[in-house]
Amino acid sequence: MTSEVSSCVKKSRGRPKVFDREAALDKAMTLFWQHGYEATSLSDLVEATGAKAPTLYAEFTNKEGLFRAVLDRYIARFAAQHEAQLLCEDKPVAQALEDYFTAVATCFTSKETPGGCFLINTSATLAASSHAIAETLKTRHAQQERLLQQFLELRQQRGEIPRATNTQDVAEFLSCVLQGMSISAREGAGCDKLLQVVRTTLRLWPTLIAG
Repeated sequence: MTSEVSSCVKKSRGRPKVFDREAALDKAMTLFWQHGYEATSLSDLVEATGAKAPTLYAEFTNKEGLFRAVLDRYIARFAAQHEAQLLCEDKPVAQALEDYFTAVATCFTSKETPGGCFLINTSATLAASSHAIAETLKTRHAQQERLLQQFLELRQQRGEIPRATNTQDVAEFLSCVLQGMSISAREGAGCDKLLQVVRTTLRLWPTLIAG
């Protein structure tokens, strides 16, 4: 009986750990968010995720593949939730904008993640050689700005924004505000400071949509 128990224990100890994909992505996300794509090495990712290099290669092919998976994870965990605040059609236009910017400000200054926006942080540190990653991030930035414009156009159709308003100009302005908030958070600004930026932006709202 004793030998059977001993045999079972040895077999149990010899079993390989199950690869936790989501946990690995979250740990890799923190590294990319904090240090950028270029400065994060495969050895850093191996150490942070606890997975061996062959496991990461088998799952993601290479560092670029891992980064793209992390980007999808970031969008699902953070960006999509923020955008849901914007796309809530039951809210007046100013309230939807305030809730969206407040959610973003809270995320940018959270103690649970590096400061600023994952997209903006990684974009700022890319080298010219990382053309494919740069294009991916550029596309995502464009999608975010396009979402803002679509939101504005919808509210314009509902009569909440004057017909003469150039929604593209307003979307570009709001996108720039978001980028500035990210940089401030990256440099250590707290949530209160970012929320003051949000309040200032909303005070400018009547002027922005005046046409």
